[in-house]
Amino acid sequence: MTEPSNANMDSMVGRLVVDQGLATADDVHECVEAQRRAAPDEADGPVSLAQVLVSRGIVTRRQLNRLRPQIDAQRGGQQIPGYRIIKRLGAGAMAVVYLAKQLSLDRLVAIKILPRKHTDNTEFVERFYAEGRAAAKLNHPNIVGALDVGKAGDTHYFVMEYVEGRTVFDDITEHQRYKEKEALAVVIQVARALEHAHQAGLIHRDVKPKNIMITPEGVAKLADMGLARAVTDREVAESEQGKAFGTPYYISPEQTRGERDVDFRADIYSLGVTFYHMVTGQVPFDGPNPSAVMQKHLKEEVVPPDHLNPNLSAGVGEIIEVCMAKNRNQRYDSTTALLADLESVARGGAPLLARKKFDVLSLSALGSPAETVDIAAGGGGGGRRRGGKRATPVVMRPLFWAAIVGWATVGVLVQ
Repeated sequence: MTEPSNANMDSMVGRLVVDQGLATADDVHECVEAQRRAAPDEADGPVSLAQVLVSRGIVTRRQLNRLRPQIDAQRGGQQIPGYRIIKRLGAGAMAVVYLAKQLSLDRLVAIKILPRKHTDNTEFVERFYAEGRAAAKLNHPNIVGALDVGKAGDTHYFVMEYVEGRTVFDDITEHQRYKEKEALAVVIQVARALEHAHQAGLIHRDVKPKNIMITPEGVAKLADMGLARAVTDREVAESEQGKAFGTPYYISPEQTRGERDVDFRADIYSLGVTFYHMVTGQVPFDGPNPSAVMQKHLKEEVVPPDHLNPNLSAGVGEIIEVCMAKNRNQRYDSTTALLADLESVARGGAPLLARKKFDVLSLSALGSPAETVDIAAGGGGGGRRRGGKRATPVVMRPLFWAAIVGWATVGVLVQ
């Protein structure tokens, strides 16, 4: 460790022990003076401030060990001017996130920092800045806001709004499943966030419970634009063709196939999977490895959510199944259309647009009474299994007749 690094470490230790109430400023000053007078250790070199604090009984080694995460966090972000790192919040595959204070405005922020091991990787660096640029294009109460992105020394950083609270995944882990009303309230907010992003020409591509924050006031905020890209960015689309970008448990079939023209309907699928996880307490597809899970998104029909949670309304089940149609042409035509159905069901009404989608599939099956319709796969599939049991013929299913009534009602209203 070089002398400047030693000085930085001593400075951080001195400030933290005072901030934590473990020592007074005078205590630290006296220890600094004693440190200057101390002879270097033959084996370890110069004596550190931490060693002097411990030797004088001002702090214990255990107390210093408890400060270690904060010291490491500050070392990671010490080169970012205008911010003071407070603690590490978490880490992902590509970055580490810290809680910090923006000194100029005296407010808490979250800072995402690209680890040094990735700073020589051009692709990682470009993706890091692409996330900042994508987030900067969006301004919505249900999206975590972007504040700044840049480089200080060798440190690439992205400053964003700090959201105090929990994630949807935390809630599922703690309570197993959401109540329908609570799940609808969250999903509606996320759908509004996606509607805003889609209207700005961006697709998120990684909608999942871990990327949805819930504030203490109950506001849902969509986070992590790390995989977001513009729908019109053909250059990026072509470079990513054949690669599966997303999280296996929530990824759309077209993302799994690495299709070039992925659009907003991929987000609708992932939101449908997230909704499914929230109201059933389990993901629709599981497997021994990511590849097995993604293959199920491609080929395996989903167990209807109301088979796992019989307390669900028919409307929520219909919305989820339309969102999760394997053929994206059979999903909602827009996020705005999805929102209309979500808000209708939240008011106690019916998801008419989902039923309209269902009408087309159901009516096409009338040629053979024994046929059933797989909404999720978007195909005929006579006698398909649902929830481990042989499917009921389509004309004998209550949902079919509900669709017929809804279709007729819409027809009368149009006239």
